[in-house]
Amino acid sequence: MTEAAANAVRTIAILGGTGKEGKGLAYRWAKKGYRIIIGSRQVEKAQAAANDILSLLDPGTNVTGMANGEAAAAADLAVMTVPYSAHRAMLESVKDALKGKILIDVTVPLVPPKVTKVQMPAAGSASQEAQQILGDDVQVVAAFQNISYEHLLHDEPVHCDVLVCGSGKSARQIVLRLVSEAGLVGWDAGPIENSVVVEGMTSILIGINKQYGVESSGIVITGVPRPESA
Repeated sequence: MTEAAANAVRTIAILGGTGKEGKGLAYRWAKKGYRIIIGSRQVEKAQAAANDILSLLDPGTNVTGMANGEAAAAADLAVMTVPYSAHRAMLESVKDALKGKILIDVTVPLVPPKVTKVQMPAAGSASQEAQQILGDDVQVVAAFQNISYEHLLHDEPVHCDVLVCGSGKSARQIVLRLVSEAGLVGWDAGPIENSVVVEGMTSILIGINKQYGVESSGIVITGVPRPESA
């Protein structure tokens, strides 16, 4: 990854970003000076979410709300934080706007009511499904599936690592930089085929949360030197 490629990402669209995870990531990146666009099917809902985030930040922070398609078109990089039930429809609606860009897919293929049971789609994972739908014009990277949203809207440390999977190493490196900018520790977890493990882990963590009465169980990679900021 060149420094120029990493620095070229200044505007991030969070598609379906009105939920807690989308808002949490938006908050953390906006604090680092990125321009954030919250996307939603309803512009009013996107603008309301943007205002919620702005209320937590210093004046002059750049967070706005738009329809999903407009947000995707205006961004350098997009992040998708939608329930799996809306995954395919969302991808098809923004496919043209994402051409030539990186999409970070946070989606997990949970199938209610059995959300503690791993249930992967025919493509292998939600991220692989996204790559099939979007084609080679978009670089899909899987990340943030195992991060509980409970802590993202606060400045406290998050004791869970982020595994980043994607077909292109340069795209993974750009996403790893954004993971770090969000105050999290990320690891290059290899090609997009490996996202089946990362996405499936979410159901296991949900089950652990339920069994032990907690809200934010996570994973941490051991045996490797931690970044100094971790």
